Amino acid sequence: MMIVKNQSKQYITAIAGVRRKTLAVGEKGLMGEFVLEAGALLPPHTHPHEQIGYLVSGAMDFVIDGKVYSAEPGDSWAIPGNVEHSAKALETSVAIEVFVPIREDYRD
Repeated sequence: MMIVKNQSKQYITAIAGVRRKTLAVGEKGLMGEFVLEAGALLPPHTHPHEQIGYLVSGAMDFVIDGKVYSAEPGDSWAIPGNVEHSAKALETSVAIEVFVPIREDYRD
């Protein structure tokens, strides 16, 4: 068991308008916090990790496997591995996401 103190972690710019910080890392999964500025775009991409998320604040549109979904605070999602997805922040947004298995490229 591990407690990760929020103030011990720093944000990293992932792409323009998107910052992330890795929170807890377990045996099988990794949790991260993402801050997306209004208008930020995550281009279409895939990865082998299942991605499970929760929108803390803001508003976002997702395209997952060709279908459009809107998310508001309190909404959550689960994107299977290897499924193409993208996102747009309609306003400044904060999301918490878990990746299984661990995204080695997000270990900081």
